[in-house]
Formats: sequence, structure tokens, C-alpha cells
Amino acid sequence: MIHLKNISKLHQTGQIQTRALNGLNLEIEPGEYVAITGPSGCGKSSLLSIIGLLDTPHAGEYWFEGANVTGLSEAKLNEVRRGRIGFIFQNFNLIEELSVAENVSLALEYTDVPAAERKQRVTEVLERLNVSHRAEHFPSQLSGGQQQRVAIARALVARPRVLLADEPTGNLDTAHGDEVMAMLREINEDGTTIVMVTHSPAHAAQAGRVVNMLDGQVCQDARQEPLRAVV
Repeated sequence: MIHLKNISKLHQTGQIQTRALNGLNLEIEPGEYVAITGPSGCGKSSLLSIIGLLDTPHAGEYWFEGANVTGLSEAKLNEVRRGRIGFIFQNFNLIEELSVAENVSLALEYTDVPAAERKQRVTEVLERLNVSHRAEHFPSQLSGGQQQRVAIARALVARPRVLLADEPTGNLDTAHGDEVMAMLREINEDGTTIVMVTHSPAHAAQAGRVVNMLDGQVCQDARQEPLRAVV
């Protein structure tokens, strides 16, 4: 499903050039639950951005679902990403001026899903995430845990094949963080491929595979029997 070949990524800040990824190779199969770990600055977020087609590498090839997406225009990348890749961010990234239902529906705005089906999908996913009673509320009226549930609902409403999570529990307390981890496990068990960046060894232990990074490369890649989230 995801095949990265000799991927390199450079970041330029003024006169300083930093190599975020250095000839990285990685394959991820459909249905896997992969945790990406490593120290700050090792390239985890850069890798996730490239996997999500939000950024492009300076060298190497990226194959997504059998197609080489390296070098595609921004418009083409948007087409590939739309409906196939969902995102969960540490900071939720909800729009304060929109209601919960409107935030979730926004993920379907540029798809060919008919209006009636959009409404149905939004209702269903909010019910699944246990926030349907907050549909007309605004993000500022929600707790951190509820905001992350809404963010997950927004990521799922388009029914993506791949869900990318960047420190999804980073702004949550332990109890709400455990709830989110249990949700991710359930989503994966339903067949969605998950790639999660995390600093937490306990959360990484709940994935079926842990990819450890150092200096822009994969230094360890191990499959494991995932531990269950405790809620």
C-alpha cells in the first residue's frame, strides 16, 4: 500500500540546511497499525507529512496503492489524498467558527458525496465517536477529549484507507488519551491502516508494529503482539 524508496528530505532555514530524512526505506501493508517513534528531530513528522502527501521528498520514490506519486503536481496530490488519507493532529485543528457537525462535514466538501449522504455520514460518525449530542456545539464548548473525538470523526467521515495520527494524545490527560488509543485500535480492527507518530512507549506498544527512527532513517523495525488500551 505504502512504499517509500530511498526518501530524502531537506529543510532550509536561512543559510542552514537540515536533512530531515536520509535515504529512508519503508513499506506498510494494508490493515497494518504502525507506530513511528524516535527522539525529537529524527524526522518522524517529516515522514508523516510525506506519507500523507502534504509534503514532497527531494529524492527517492513514493508509491501509494501501486502508483508512483513522486513528482505529481499539488492538484494531482490533492486528488490522490482526497477520500483515501485521513489525518488526526495533536492540536485538533478544528475551526472555531464552525459547529461540530460543520467541522466534520468539511472533510467531504470537495468530494462527490451527495449532500444527503454527507449528512448521514456525519450523523453516523458522530454517533460512533459518542459526540452526536454535541453536533451543534462549537469547539470552544467542548473538553479536550471531546475535541479530539470530533477530530477523529472528521478524519473518518470520508472513509479513508489510511489514517495518519501525529501525537494524537499529546494534548490530552491520561484518561482521555487512553480513550483515544482504544478508538484507534477499534478503527484498525475495522480494517483501516493506521500510521501513528508517538513519543509514548506505552502507546507504541498498542500498535502491531513499531518503526524506530534516528537521524532521518529507520534504525529498528519490529512487529509485535499489541497490548490492549485500558479504559
